Amino acid sequence: MNKIAQFEKVSYEQFRKDWIDCFPQYNESKIKEIYNAIKLPKRATSGSAGYDFFSPISTTIWSSGAQELIKGGGGQCITESGITLIPTGIRCQIEEGWVLQIFPRSGLGFKYGLQLANTVGIIDSDYYNSDNEGHIFVKFINDSAFHKNVPLAAGQAFCQGVFTPFGITYTDDTQAVRNGGFGSTDKK
Repeated sequence: MNKIAQFEKVSYEQFRKDWIDCFPQYNESKIKEIYNAIKLPKRATSGSAGYDFFSPISTTIWSSGAQELIKGGGGQCITESGITLIPTGIRCQIEEGWVLQIFPRSGLGFKYGLQLANTVGIIDSDYYNSDNEGHIFVKFINDSAFHKNVPLAAGQAFCQGVFTPFGITYTDDTQAVRNGGFGSTDKK
């Protein structure tokens, strides 16, 4: 089996900054408690392809029809379009030629219709050195025909990451350097 990556926690300073951006109602001691409890992703079985990511807090991913229930922050980072953003506190050092793909846990997709807002999260090897320390966020959307809110317990596996190799064309001559997260590779 190829060993090509290493999960780590982002620094407390980076986590605190990103957490406050999403959850401004949390105080310093609660943020430290959440940070200290972060579990690194791991495979559930020796035959598992995916590394389970664990929810840093107990929260609910609301059905898009339930947005009006969220008042004054409600304990989660949600945009006006019903998308829930969860900072994981995790970063990943990945060897060149590999990518980490993020998917919802299959049970959450099957039972609730939960999906990632960007369909599949792509964590490139150069994201690790980004100005946000390569902090991996997961952006869920719950607008399916199921119309069910998705409860998550702190420490519950909620998404999974799968490492896959990739290739490039013979004529590839890209020299650009990344700095940022979602959508950063097309920012000039």
